[in-house]
Amino acid sequence: MIKKLTKHGNSLALVLDRGVLDLLEIDADTPLNIKTDGRCLIVTPAQTPARQKKFQAALEKVNRQYGSALKKLAE
Repeated sequence: MIKKLTKHGNSLALVLDRGVLDLLEIDADTPLNIKTDGRCLIVTPAQTPARQKKFQAALEKVNRQYGSALKKLAE
């Protein structure tokens, strides 16, 4: 996906498509971490306690369902 920056006052804004926002569960109130590796801009949802708890629950569910298969794949 190629995007252009949009003028917003004295700044520039990057407009994200609804599909991307929905996929990442981001809305106007979601805090975002923005960093760079020197070549790329990396934008990720901030790890708030509620988001971290939801992620941990999903990870535990996957480990319960597929843990033994994942261990076999890792061997």
